[in-house]
Amino acid sequence: MTARRVMVVKSGGRAGFAEWRDCFATLDPGLELRYWDEALLAPEAIDYALLWDPDPGMLARMPRLQVIFGSGAGVDGITADPELPRHIPLVRASIPEATQRMGEFCCWAALSLLKDARRMALAQAARRWDYFEPEARAQQRTVGILGLGNMGLRSAEMLRAIGFPVIGWSRTPKVVPGVESYAGAAALDAFLAHSDILVCLLPATPETRHIIRAETLAKLPQGAGYIGLGRGMQQTLEDIVAALDSGHLSGVVLDVFEPEPLPADHPLWAHPKAIVTPHVASLPTRAERATFIAAAIAAHERGETLPNLYDHARGY
Repeated sequence: MTARRVMVVKSGGRAGFAEWRDCFATLDPGLELRYWDEALLAPEAIDYALLWDPDPGMLARMPRLQVIFGSGAGVDGITADPELPRHIPLVRASIPEATQRMGEFCCWAALSLLKDARRMALAQAARRWDYFEPEARAQQRTVGILGLGNMGLRSAEMLRAIGFPVIGWSRTPKVVPGVESYAGAAALDAFLAHSDILVCLLPATPETRHIIRAETLAKLPQGAGYIGLGRGMQQTLEDIVAALDSGHLSGVVLDVFEPEPLPADHPLWAHPKAIVTPHVASLPTRAERATFIAAAIAAHERGETLPNLYDHARGY
């Protein structure tokens, strides 16, 4: 008889745990799920961990731990643990369902900036007929994507399909059909100068902290738009607000913040040129993520290579 395996879960609170448990009951009935607080009473029994932001030091107390699964595509909440056992494989939930959702969100955000959706939403809320003629069509606005990982590549593909010219920037050269590629620090200024709508999809690393700041924004064309989808730590919100107020930015769509949630008194909530969303751009359903994780556990137990492994040396 196969020994029972145990996975600890810290993602979505008690309500989220109940949904995770129901999903895995169908996908892998031999896997026992325990809620984080309860599992910590017996850390020596844990084989797998599924989480977003573990209490520092707790994963290191699990001697049987085999794999750590991030509950999202980003794992910065996990790698922030100073005692993280780096020898344990860390798997990101960067799955096709997530990249598809990110592409959808990116297209919606770019079209919202192109069509001035914020202006129309404010007019509707005020019951005011505010007729205007949008200035440009998609073919006349180049979208620049900072970060050409899985999310960036799918977003680029979908943006091009609706007519946007797309360029991309990455740390190392990438060959992407139909996308002009810029690579390395020396090419960043030229990339920014050609980005009418800038999308940040970079991973969270020390090098990307506050990469979106006054100096960066000033290198965009006058009246550019900005879409923040990477991590809140990559943005200086005060500089974004200043660029909006000055008119250098014509509009922004922001899905990530530092801290989260965005404080209720922050000026971005009511800014007439800002669309604020609650970090929902690419999150797949728990059923979709559970399917991926169950398959990864099965592969691991067959001795196969785990998918979407986080590289601690590269930071993504």
